[in-house]
Amino acid sequence: MALRLSTLFLRTLREDPADAEMPGHKLLVRAGYIRRAAPGVYSWLPLGLRVLRKVERVVREEMDAIGGQELSFPALLPREPYEATGRWTEYGPNLFRLQDRKGVDMLLGPTHEEMFTLAVKDMFSSYKELPLTLYQIQTKYRDEARPRAGLLRGREFIMKDSYSFDVDDAGLDAAYQRHREAYVRIFDRLGFDYVIVHADSGAMGGSASEEFLAVSPHGEDTFVRCEASGYAANVEAVVMPQATPVDASQVPAAHGEDTPDTPTIDTLVAAANADHPRADGRPWTAADTLKNVLVMLVHPDGSREPLAIGVPGDREVDRKRLEAAVSPAVPEAFDEKEFAAHPVLAKGYIGPGVLGAQKASGIRYLLDPSVAEGSAWVTGADEHGRHVFDLVHGRDFTADGTIQAAGIREGDPSPDGQGRLTLDRGIEMGHIFQLGRKYAEALELKVLDEHGKLVTVTMGSYGVGVSRAVAAVAEGTLDDSGLCWPRELAPADVHIVATGKDRAVFETAERLVVDLEAHGVEVIYDDRPKVSPGVKFKDAELLGVPTIVVVGRGLAEGVLEIKDRQTAERRQVAVGDAVGEVLVEIGHPAAVSFR
Repeated sequence: MALRLSTLFLRTLREDPADAEMPGHKLLVRAGYIRRAAPGVYSWLPLGLRVLRKVERVVREEMDAIGGQELSFPALLPREPYEATGRWTEYGPNLFRLQDRKGVDMLLGPTHEEMFTLAVKDMFSSYKELPLTLYQIQTKYRDEARPRAGLLRGREFIMKDSYSFDVDDAGLDAAYQRHREAYVRIFDRLGFDYVIVHADSGAMGGSASEEFLAVSPHGEDTFVRCEASGYAANVEAVVMPQATPVDASQVPAAHGEDTPDTPTIDTLVAAANADHPRADGRPWTAADTLKNVLVMLVHPDGSREPLAIGVPGDREVDRKRLEAAVSPAVPEAFDEKEFAAHPVLAKGYIGPGVLGAQKASGIRYLLDPSVAEGSAWVTGADEHGRHVFDLVHGRDFTADGTIQAAGIREGDPSPDGQGRLTLDRGIEMGHIFQLGRKYAEALELKVLDEHGKLVTVTMGSYGVGVSRAVAAVAEGTLDDSGLCWPRELAPADVHIVATGKDRAVFETAERLVVDLEAHGVEVIYDDRPKVSPGVKFKDAELLGVPTIVVVGRGLAEGVLEIKDRQTAERRQVAVGDAVGEVLVEIGHPAAVSFR
């Protein structure tokens, strides 16, 4: 049945909602697709639900095509399986925890690795029953600290998660590749620009990991690409190589110098050039300095650990890269209370001298891999108003290891050594992991192999953000007038607009609706009798159905107008040819008989 705007549960808005930041989020609310229920929680209204169901259909078709079998687990889950895998603790405050009336601990599922693993353990025991792929499309819950961007970062969201189960790593490799190819087909059909990047596995664990990112200037994720080699990675997953050692035999002995009022890199560089010029005549730059950044790591069990990170002074510690590097711990600022607890730290003048497990502070000290052995630095002397010059890594100081936490910049060398990196932004739409045996070992999922020996099953995990796909498509296809859905996801095939007060206009539009529905065409019909043509046109543009048919003043000459929402191309067709022309426009199979 046609969706008639006179009775449809819909109210469009002319003004942007106050809580919406991104263009697509604003339009989804203004066009009546979603409504905010609470921070990070949204209701799906009729038009939004139609788009969501079409995304689900695309995902189901491609998952079924690779042999996936759909099931559905509850969202309300017991604590015990998550305790066994350690994720009851590792998820930290992101996990929604609750108790039933008997005081039994439960949770709202953020992902379902444990439940899938236990289901297979309960039902299968032989290698003959593998390989196996199971999937579900289900609501997930994560207590995001800062829900934002509407459907893109919420506390409740809909996700497709699938899991492969194989006897050996070769089987896992094949399952991973099948899912990867299915994801390419899914995102090709969803109709937005995307890129596949190497990714960090995070709390999921596992080895091989790739993300599918919708390219968007408004995306939360930063990724890098190298055009010369095709390398692409989420910024958190970029692993910069260890710098090659350099010869320090000609570097003079380290020497401390007075550098009053220089607690920042900029003030230090200015003072060094003014009072301590280089012997070779080159000016000091921020890249010659070693900055030591302190953070406090909060581990899932609540314990706290200070960490010092040494990076070149022209770099910053990237929050997301740091979070990925220290996960499942969460980094927090090293505040004044922490400095008071560590009086050996001279704030603004901290150097490697007091850092490290065997040093005065006992604080773990990790270096950026760009700090080469033999390289000389200007850095803090651990005294207020003093810095040390010509301090050589490996000769004068050492660290407890390295950490991939420094920011990546446009033009940095690609980790594969084949070109330079460019930076872009994207929205995470899918993530595929080779989990390996982490969950199978924790939950003792084993089967008998062909020799009758018990072997641990190896697993893959593959997620698609179904609800966020609606937002990503909206972001990637909108224009200045409103939403602009690709045909496969649009809430209808055609939006028919009846304008004016002439009875014949509405009668003609009604016949067109009936005839199109007879061919199985999905129709939105603006049949509101007392709404001006201008408002109807604006609503049609805002709702974003790819084909708009206007029945109005042209009817006196026996024509109506067909408009392509994406290209804005308009053409007039005879009323008698309208059904056939619309079928051709939307690519309907029945259009062949009208050609």
